Formats: sequence, structure tokens, C-alpha cells
Amino acid sequence: MMTTARALVGRILRPLLKAAEGQPRSGPFHLPVTGGWLSAEAGQYQNWWQLGHSLSDYSRSAIVESCISSYAQTIASLSGTHWRANNRGGRSRVTNSALARILCAPNSYQSPSDFLLNAVRDLFASGNTYALALRNNRFEISELHLMNPGMSAPQIAETGDIFYRLAGNDIVDRMFGGSQLIVPQRDVLHIRLHSDRRYPRPLVGETPLVAAMADVVASDAMTQQQLQFYLNQARPSAVLSTDLVLDRDQVQQIRDRWNEQAKGLHQGGTPILTGGLKVQPWGTAPKDGQFAELAKISAERIALAFRIPLQLLGLGGVPLGSTEALMAFWIATGLGFALNHIEEAFDKLFGLEGEPTEYTEFDTSALLRSAMKDRIDALVRGVQGGVFAPNEARNMEGLDSVPHGDEPRVQAQVIPLSAAGSIPSAPTPAVPPSAPAAKNYQAAVQLDVEALTARTKRPERVAAFDGAAEPRVIRKTRENALQRPVGR
Repeated sequence: MMTTARALVGRILRPLLKAAEGQPRSGPFHLPVTGGWLSAEAGQYQNWWQLGHSLSDYSRSAIVESCISSYAQTIASLSGTHWRANNRGGRSRVTNSALARILCAPNSYQSPSDFLLNAVRDLFASGNTYALALRNNRFEISELHLMNPGMSAPQIAETGDIFYRLAGNDIVDRMFGGSQLIVPQRDVLHIRLHSDRRYPRPLVGETPLVAAMADVVASDAMTQQQLQFYLNQARPSAVLSTDLVLDRDQVQQIRDRWNEQAKGLHQGGTPILTGGLKVQPWGTAPKDGQFAELAKISAERIALAFRIPLQLLGLGGVPLGSTEALMAFWIATGLGFALNHIEEAFDKLFGLEGEPTEYTEFDTSALLRSAMKDRIDALVRGVQGGVFAPNEARNMEGLDSVPHGDEPRVQAQVIPLSAAGSIPSAPTPAVPPSAPAAKNYQAAVQLDVEALTARTKRPERVAAFDGAAEPRVIRKTRENALQRPVGR
């Protein structure tokens, strides 16, 4: 089994192995200068661009599209905010800055979600995102326009200054006459991943697809092989065999007689075999049944290159306790880096000092709102512990503020250790004197009788409100009713 699997993997990945010196490579070919991948078919011709071939980033693979879309769609669903530190130790939201306006409306034809969706796709598909910044008459950035990463690149002047050659946006081309633009670095939003060998280094990023390209090509090769099998190389379920030597006419006659009894309207008939003919079922080779397992391994390796949990892509993996735990794990790994990388690129373009003074932040709390019970429990504990004011917790849930709810509060017993010694102890309640202890059973009975007699003894006179002595009337109650003689 292992030998068959190893042979199958070797047959698929053999075109990707490095050939000996002087021997032709079968492709695909990575172009490190211009970027992209050239297929094996196009690589046979030196003028491949004149024959209609083009470079590919292999993002049409289903697993690659799922990985890139996971980043792009998730980040596009987050709202960005311009924050500035205040003199109270906290931070304040800035709503009247150029960055705040760009985060709400990057240009006249794209929403913030549309802009971030395409920007993040460019980042992970090509390793670079380029956006042209246009300024108003106050020299503030008023618009951002995404450019084609395949047609844009940084350039270094003789003095070491950095400029950008930008193209690939039809709207910008119409605005400036349809030619490539040479723009200084201060007017370009450039988000890039780790630098590769492309010139000029280290100003050009590299996509994770380069590390996963072998697995992408292997997955595509297995898919194409299966398509060819089902379309052009379908095998019959059984064959007829005999030891006799038959000519072409006899073979055709037997085939026609078999089809007459077992095909079309006569399907399910009973063919009669003569002349030593035998029916042999044609089974599927074991190596063909291993394609699904190999395809799953390739998909897992591609997800590993993009640092995406397998649970997000439906590929299995160790199940987590909840969706919130899964998103928290992704934020702590791949997604958290991507968000911080994009935020710092915005900070650099708009001249912000960065965290914690003044910075850009995309709110990830929307990704952790799936479990309502856990969210409410966290807010309740935050309010009771003095972290949040009641109105702050209500505003997080979209509720209006209430009177007297702007100040955090804690319980009275929560005090600093330094004040514990100065707090007076609470007075203890007075304890009534206990009855004298009886020495024996007879003494205990006598004490009970005396107590009952003292409680039921009728006073002769009590003082009235006017000072005169008046007889006290004792009404009939359950206690004194028990003292009546029997029979009355």
C-alpha cells in the first residue's frame, strides 16, 4: 500500500522536481522578476505572450480560493477606527480626521467593505497591495484607489528615494490620461508580505502560494487526471475474454451480440456465451482509490501555508469548544498578524505615530459575538468588577444610556489592603441572659412551672393614661384559655 502511494505521489510530482543540468524543465515555471507562474504548455514557447498565454497565480484552485476568501471576507467585515490617546490614560475616537473619512468612504465608487475585500485578496494572491492616494487642496488624503499588483511595482531613484509605477485601474487611467503613473512613496498605500527575490528587494512581497505551489499543482494534477478518466478514459465494468484467436469481424460480431442483449432497451437481458468466452469484472486499481486521501493532504498543506485553522475550511482537525474559541485562536495566529500588518500600513500612509499614541484599529469584537450567553456573562462581570460602567456595557450591545450609569462601580466590601486596619468592627447584638441551668429533671420541671405561672399571673392594677388606677382587663386568648378548669 505504501509503495503504491509513493509511486502515485512520485508520478504526480515528477514534473515539479528539479531536472539535471542541461535538461529541459517541464514546468510550471516561476518568474521571480515579474512574478506569477507560467504553465508547462506556455513555457514551451519563447513568445508565449504572443500566443495568448498569460501568467497565473493559481488562485483558481478551490482550496486556495477558500484560504484567500477567508482572510478577505473576514477583514472586510470589520470596521476601522482612528484612535488617539487622551490625558486620562484611555483613548478617544477621532471622527474628523482624513483617516476616519477614508475608513468610511475610500473613494466614490467603492464601499469600505469592497475596498478591503479586494485589497486583502491582492495581498494574499500576489503578496502586494498598491493603492494610489489622492489629496485635496489642504494636502489631506481624500481618496484611495486600488491598482493592479501585476502592473505596479516600486522603483528606486539614484538618490535612494522610492517611487512607484502604478497602473491597472481603469478609472484612474481615465482621470490621468491612460498612462502609467510615477508616484512618490508618500502617496502610495503599499501593504506587502515578507520580501522575496524580486527586484527591488526588499520592497516587493511574496505570496504564501509560492510555498504551497507544489501542493497546488499536485491537487490540480489529480483533479485533471480524474476529469480525463471520467470524460475520455472511462473503463467498462466487465470484459469478455477467450483463448481463441478472433479476427476483427468475429470480435465485432460478438460485441454486437453482447450489446444487443445487455445495452439500451434490452439492458438486463441474459447473454449466452459460447466458444470459451468468459466475463471478467474490471475493478478499480487500489492506487486510484487513494486520490481522495492525497487530495486531502494537499489541501491541509495549503491551509498550513496560509496559517488558517482546518476547522474553518471544513477539513477536520481537533474540534474546539465553540465558534468563539475558534475565532480567538485564528486571531491569535494568522488573522491577528494580517490585521496588525494592514493597520500599520495605514498608520504609515497617514503619518500616525502608532500604538499607543495614535493608531488605526479594526474592531474584532464582531467576530466574537456568536455566543450571546458568554458575551452577556463577560459584560456582567466587567460591570460588577468596575471595569465597565453600566452605560458602556449597554452601548456595546446597542442599547441607550441610562441616567447615573456613566461611572464604574464596585461593591462596598472591595477595599484596598492598606485601609483594612482602619475600618471599625461592627457592633455585636446584645445576647439575653440565659435561664439558669437545672441540676436534675425535677428541677427542670419546677423551672418550667414557675415560668408558666409568672407568664399567666394576672396583675391587680395597672396605671392608666390619666394616672388613675384602673383594673386591667385580660382578654380571652389561646394561652389563658388553656388554664380553664375541665368542664367549664
